[in-house]
Amino acid sequence: MSSSIQVIDRAMALVGVLSRAPGPVSLTRLAGEAELHTASAHRILGALMAHGLVEKTGAGEYDLGVRWLEVGNRLRARLNIRQVAMPFMQKLAELTGETVNLIVRRGDEAVYVERVTGGQTMIQVVQVVGAHAPLHVTAVGKIFLAEDSASGMLGYAERTGLPAYTPNTLITLETLRAELDIVRREQLAHDREEAELGVACIGAPIRDAEGKLVAGLSISAPADRHKPAWAEALQKAAAQTGAALGYLANV
Repeated sequence: MSSSIQVIDRAMALVGVLSRAPGPVSLTRLAGEAELHTASAHRILGALMAHGLVEKTGAGEYDLGVRWLEVGNRLRARLNIRQVAMPFMQKLAELTGETVNLIVRRGDEAVYVERVTGGQTMIQVVQVVGAHAPLHVTAVGKIFLAEDSASGMLGYAERTGLPAYTPNTLITLETLRAELDIVRREQLAHDREEAELGVACIGAPIRDAEGKLVAGLSISAPADRHKPAWAEALQKAAAQTGAALGYLANV
């Protein structure tokens, strides 16, 4: 049993070297970085090749095999973004003591699909799962609008008329365009009491393995409790969720 486990450990060490390399790797380098004898590395690579997990190039170097793509596609198909995001949402709620939301886009609306409520004993902001709001009045909604093309954003404005929910709502194309420019640059969005007076929100994007914007995380709280330090923690939680979905970016 211990011998079998050791072989698995060695095989994963080789796979790890290949996954970090920018291209094919020679046997000598593979063995060296995996801290294996060349003969042992060669035998294990042969077994991995037989299962399609490793391929050998015409130059005699090694690279990851297409079988990993098949495995990765199956895994992504099984991933539920709510399940993936939950542990990161819980940590963020514990850190801030506020309500953390997972939001997706459905047409012209932002829809709340999951939430975790923090431990504040005072006034709490609680969005009901399944609730929805226009994109231009929510932080994550602005992130989705910022991802749209110029014509896409214009189409949204024409369809909805950019209705006002509070005196702070952005109701002109000029102000909304300026706001979305900031969102694109900072990859962070704010709702400054634009959906409801007294309530503010900050949002960050979640991307999948293809880099597609699939959801966003937000922190909602009474406006007077918001803290600038939340931005970094929020972006980290959103990035960690994206990484768990396969997005290859710095976490």
